[in-house]
Amino acid sequence: MILTGCIGNLSPNGGNSSVDYPYFITTEPIIVKKILVPKGTRLTYDEHFFVKGKQDHTMSEKRLTSIKLPEGQTLDWGGIPIYWIEKFFNSEMRGYTVYADFSKLTEDKKTKFAKIWQGCTDGLSITVKEVDDWSFNKVNIADIESCSVQYQRYFKDDKEQQAFLDDMLNELRKVDSK
Repeated sequence: MILTGCIGNLSPNGGNSSVDYPYFITTEPIIVKKILVPKGTRLTYDEHFFVKGKQDHTMSEKRLTSIKLPEGQTLDWGGIPIYWIEKFFNSEMRGYTVYADFSKLTEDKKTKFAKIWQGCTDGLSITVKEVDDWSFNKVNIADIESCSVQYQRYFKDDKEQQAFLDDMLNELRKVDSK
């Protein structure tokens, strides 16, 4: 039995360090998965036959598994400063996990959604309708799959977890995405 909260295990960016996944460090700001990322962003891709380590060009976005911003930099994702987005390792799941840097979120910018997420103290896993869009596009966001390992859709019979995630999704839907 695999839990959705264990999405990062043996992922291209996590647990299994024996594989030298192909990656590219952006040399200028570019749009990836409908997100403008800054120069110095690390784009990591699926394992690919005879393609390993650092690449001198971007690869197909269909192979992209991770967008990790340069140290200390964040992007706005639903009003939250994020530094990393990682595609679900389970290929049957359509979505990604977003990692926030709440130290860069000022008190005046904290929405109820931000406060709920911050309480989880870890990544927010999102299922999407269209896998080519990792932006904060509320129309594309199908559900919140998990908020850290504390709250997971996997546990369908746990009414408290389901209510928490439902409340969080409702608050996400209220965020002004400007």
